[in-house]
Amino acid sequence: MRSPLPPAVTRAVRWALTRAKRIPTSEQIAWSRSLPLRPRTVVYESFAGNGALCNPDAIFRALLSDPDFADLTHVWAISDADAAAAVRAEFAGHRNVSVVKRGSGAYWRTVSTAGYLINNATFPPAFGKRTGQVYLNTWHGTPLKLMGFDMPGGARESANTLRNLLNADYLLAANPFMAETMYEDAYQLRNVYRGAIIEEGYPRIDRQWMTGAERAQRIADLGARLGTDLTDKRIVLFAPTWRGTSFQAPDADLAHLADQVAGIQREVGEDAVVLLKTHQVVHRAATRIPALKRLLVPNTTATNVLLGLADALITDYSSIFFDYLATGRPIGFLVPDGDSYAAERGTYMPLDELPGPVSTDPAALGHELAGLMGPNAAPHPRYAEWAERFVPYDDGQATSRVIDVVFRGRAADRRVRPVRRDERPRLLFYLGGMRLNGITTAAVNLLNSLDTERYDVTALMANPRGATTRHNQARLNPDIRQVFRVGGMNGLKARQALRRVADVSTDPLRAHRRLGHRTLWRDEWTRIFGSAKFDWVADFSGYSPFWAHLLLHSPRATRAIWLHNEMAADRDRTVNGKQAFRRSLGRVFAMYRAYDQLVSVSPALTELNRVELADFAPAERFVTLRNLPDAVSATPDDDGGEAGEFAEDDAALDERIDAALATPGIRRFITVGRLSTEKNHARLIRAFARISRTAPNTQLFIVGGGPLRGELERQVRDAGLTGRVFLTGSLRDPVSVMRRCDCFVLSSDYEGQPMVLIEAAQLAMPIVSTAFASARGALPGDDMHIVERDDEALAEGMTAFLDGRVAPASLDVEAYSAEVLAQFDALIPDPTRSTVPGTQ
Repeated sequence: MRSPLPPAVTRAVRWALTRAKRIPTSEQIAWSRSLPLRPRTVVYESFAGNGALCNPDAIFRALLSDPDFADLTHVWAISDADAAAAVRAEFAGHRNVSVVKRGSGAYWRTVSTAGYLINNATFPPAFGKRTGQVYLNTWHGTPLKLMGFDMPGGARESANTLRNLLNADYLLAANPFMAETMYEDAYQLRNVYRGAIIEEGYPRIDRQWMTGAERAQRIADLGARLGTDLTDKRIVLFAPTWRGTSFQAPDADLAHLADQVAGIQREVGEDAVVLLKTHQVVHRAATRIPALKRLLVPNTTATNVLLGLADALITDYSSIFFDYLATGRPIGFLVPDGDSYAAERGTYMPLDELPGPVSTDPAALGHELAGLMGPNAAPHPRYAEWAERFVPYDDGQATSRVIDVVFRGRAADRRVRPVRRDERPRLLFYLGGMRLNGITTAAVNLLNSLDTERYDVTALMANPRGATTRHNQARLNPDIRQVFRVGGMNGLKARQALRRVADVSTDPLRAHRRLGHRTLWRDEWTRIFGSAKFDWVADFSGYSPFWAHLLLHSPRATRAIWLHNEMAADRDRTVNGKQAFRRSLGRVFAMYRAYDQLVSVSPALTELNRVELADFAPAERFVTLRNLPDAVSATPDDDGGEAGEFAEDDAALDERIDAALATPGIRRFITVGRLSTEKNHARLIRAFARISRTAPNTQLFIVGGGPLRGELERQVRDAGLTGRVFLTGSLRDPVSVMRRCDCFVLSSDYEGQPMVLIEAAQLAMPIVSTAFASARGALPGDDMHIVERDDEALAEGMTAFLDGRVAPASLDVEAYSAEVLAQFDALIPDPTRSTVPGTQ
């Protein structure tokens, strides 16, 4: 049944209901974080609670059996009921071992108070490490397939993973390749991560080492669980990887597995049995396929115990084969979709260089593997080289060495190191909402123009949800580290309410000191960034009190905030009888005194803001950095505000507008900007009405969206200009429309340095603009035709274009960009200078 409510109202109701459901959990988390730490409690989590598995399990068993750590309390966080029951049954005799359900109140109490946290994947977004906790992230394998920022869409998909890694005190790497390729490069931890990497092998691989008697007993136990007699059988373990690209929507792709297993089984012979081990995220789906029932290894069986039992391994892109190299036994690779997988997800090594036979056909691979399993068979020619590279430290004692580092504090004689660092200044930009506006284009242009060999650049954003924000985020240079704020600020709702009231009703900086809100802000910074440190931190948006306040809680750094407009005028702007920015910008202004650099986007604008905001910051902190051009930029709006209502999908040109643009013999004016009072499109329509009486072969195109669209459409109708004036709505690529027009017109009452002026100059368009306060100097040179801010003057300026008296604007992009980047360099801290950049 279709909802009778408008879509916007329906979305708001759904959002409110979702928030309401989360309140009890958020209150539990906040209360739990107020409890004292329990230094001798260890919490373990594997694969989002799928069981007691992987490296955390190996470390847990070693600690439990070591008398030196008899005082430890061990808590497993498990979501799977069968796995939880198995742990309780196995360790029923240990009073210091317990299980909590992942996501429960007990879970959050444990995670919030345990002295030690050990995870092989990620804690949920609400998790933030508290001071005094020790967090070891072991991860779950050396990667063959691309990870983190290296994989398509990886920046967004890896948001919570990156957050967890930055919060960890220790990261465990099985080998140097994993430390460098995955942690430092794929997740871009170099320079900013301040914890330590442990390169001492993988604890889980220790479990592959077992005596002959232990191996025989475990094979018998496994056969009993499967209902299959494995006595005197050689085990071929088939362990394909997960095929999906999103952990939020895993693609099981399991229907073909039974046929693959059968093909392998026919070739390896009757004295061997093929068993199936699926990836953790799809195991439950696999249990529902009848043909796999007697072949599917239980999810609660430790993978590395299985590897120790297996006489051979078949996988595709799973990191499991790296562990298996320590056994010296043969490996085969079944890659029926090798070409497509490499194109869509990608791998770090070519498939034809793997340490075993590679095939697209199960039977052919089974045949080759049978030969490698034969008596006195020579190993694959690349096997020894790969074992030396990827399991150099796996001698059965990795667990004890990791425990030495994390629990005994013994790092001097262990392979423990910081991440790679260089001399590049570490820069952090908060970019705003990444909507269709000029701030977004200015931010993308600036960051993409920075030399990433000179600067280490991080972009901070809210988690992008719509197509437009994702598109804008994807425009960023892939060398730029992207951090997304996933989850929300922890703290009891009563404290949050008091924080909001105090921030609105009084000076926010004094309020957080006096009322104890500083802890909330510092905890939120840590939840997002862990221990990461930056040398220069910038709020490029400049409109949000929340983000302006949060960035003030970074570790010590030079801090900058952007002033994209005549900010006092923006604060007082009235739209539909409301001053939307009056309160929020007032709070931002109150925080200016804590920023080292207040950056306006043109010299004239700097002088305006310096005078009009003199009560909020010293004059010397007001500095200038012009906006940068981009030859392929697509700016639908040059407004500085963040309250715009933009469609998430492109507003395509309708046939009527496209036809109007194609009509020959017409001279066309165009403007691009938010449909809001400060742009004064009403004045532009009135001016066009004046000239249209004597210049009938003219048209006006107004590109942009905003709250005044309905009012402007009525004005066009009432003036009899339908078919002459066109409101296109927001467009992702207005430059394509600008190219089809003849003159750019700006009718604003106030501005910063409008991005559309830079784009119009790049297109060599004649420009007519009203004399807003920062108009002169908005572009290098005097290329604009500037008129007074009234209807008659604007109409005269447009007539001057029609008469050939307005020359095309021009912009030497290379020279202009070099000048702007030199200005930017002057803002960045120099270790040889003792003063704050930009204050002299």
